[in-house]
Amino acid sequence: MASNMKQAKFNHLSFPSADVAGTVAFFENYVGCTVSTRGVVDSANYQWAVLKRGEFDIVIESSDRAVQWPSGFHIGLEVDTVAEVHALHAEFAAQGVEMVIGYQGSTGAVFNNTRGSRFFCRAPGSVMFEVHTREDIHDKWQGSFDTQRAAENKQQSA
Repeated sequence: MASNMKQAKFNHLSFPSADVAGTVAFFENYVGCTVSTRGVVDSANYQWAVLKRGEFDIVIESSDRAVQWPSGFHIGLEVDTVAEVHALHAEFAAQGVEMVIGYQGSTGAVFNNTRGSRFFCRAPGSVMFEVHTREDIHDKWQGSFDTQRAAENKQQSA
């Protein structure tokens, strides 16, 4: 029996958080999400919110304890230019967003590990984000992104 999973579209991601309100605010303020709906179950001290970004849903749900993500788990967000990476880093730092130190050589500042300028930070609730650009990517990586773009373009035209 053939699987239709290859044609299935992503529906949503769900993240547990010990700070639902803070996590939701981060996704609204920095990721461009809007709150579709939210709720509270008082008897269980359980909160949840469904966020929208385009047609994609992100669900943030209460966790009864601090969430321990696997060390490399993160959400990558790409911007067009190195200047945008630096501007976002400055904005996040000024607003007290936690910068990640030690992951992939990160120091809390913007850095380039040959795959483009980037920095890592944590949203309230501890979800790690990478903000990066391909504008200054080293030539040795360019081919892998060209291949990816070609596959995306082929899929969109199919």
